[in-house]
Amino acid sequence: MKAVRLIFFLIVVVSLTEAQVTTQTPLPSYQQEIERWHEGRVQNLKKEQGWLSLTSLQWIREGKNNIKSIGTITLRKGTVSLSLDRRMKGTLGGKTFRSGRVMADKDKVLIGSKAVSVIKRGDKFAVRVWDSEYPARKHFKTIDRYPVSDAWKIEARWTQYAEPKKIQIATVVPGLLQEGSVPGVAVFTLQGKECRLEPTVEEGEKDYFFVFGDKTNGKETYGAGRFLYAESPANGTIILDFNKSYNPPCAFTDFATCPVPSRENRLSVRIEAGEKNYQRH
Repeated sequence: MKAVRLIFFLIVVVSLTEAQVTTQTPLPSYQQEIERWHEGRVQNLKKEQGWLSLTSLQWIREGKNNIKSIGTITLRKGTVSLSLDRRMKGTLGGKTFRSGRVMADKDKVLIGSKAVSVIKRGDKFAVRVWDSEYPARKHFKTIDRYPVSDAWKIEARWTQYAEPKKIQIATVVPGLLQEGSVPGVAVFTLQGKECRLEPTVEEGEKDYFFVFGDKTNGKETYGAGRFLYAESPANGTIILDFNKSYNPPCAFTDFATCPVPSRENRLSVRIEAGEKNYQRH
């Protein structure tokens, strides 16, 4: 009888060991993939002109506008010119800059630890100022996340629209809308519910961009939703790896113009994967 029990015990142990190998063997390499991705996120945020070093966002009107501690910026029929204060010395493209035209969403004037650029959103222009010495950047360490699980790497069914759907995307800036092109919809089942997410495809990009909300928003994750990129669909499917879902820039700064999830992209389930809410200090 003891021999039978011993054999049974050994069979159970071997079976459990094999089950653990089966479920855990692919995890280390996948865990490493996510860790590398996360480290890239952290390094990107910590750049000298990253989201953590933004110090202001000022919308400008037609004519001359004063930019505190920088100089003046003039908007004339869609053309923007920047003139630095006399005591300021800047560079643009490695060359000395004191005044001149600046291209929106392209040029960046460097002034010591600061940087200045112009952005265009719809028909509106604004000036952004960064400072690499800004406390939010200097004190930043990392972002809290959910534990990595390959269960959140979901293969969704992809339905291509006959023609891309043109949409107006709301943002965190009241009244500011962005245009988007939706090529189709990803459909999957989670927690017994059918979920649908529509991506947009940004100009010059191959990956699909999802802005989504879920039931963790406002408590565990950022209230205005999160972002996720996915490779373009193949063979009628698209992979949504929610371990790579991340906070929009507006979770880190008040000077971003982030899109918010559309009504269609607000899920009625909890996505317990990816980045959690960033606690500013």
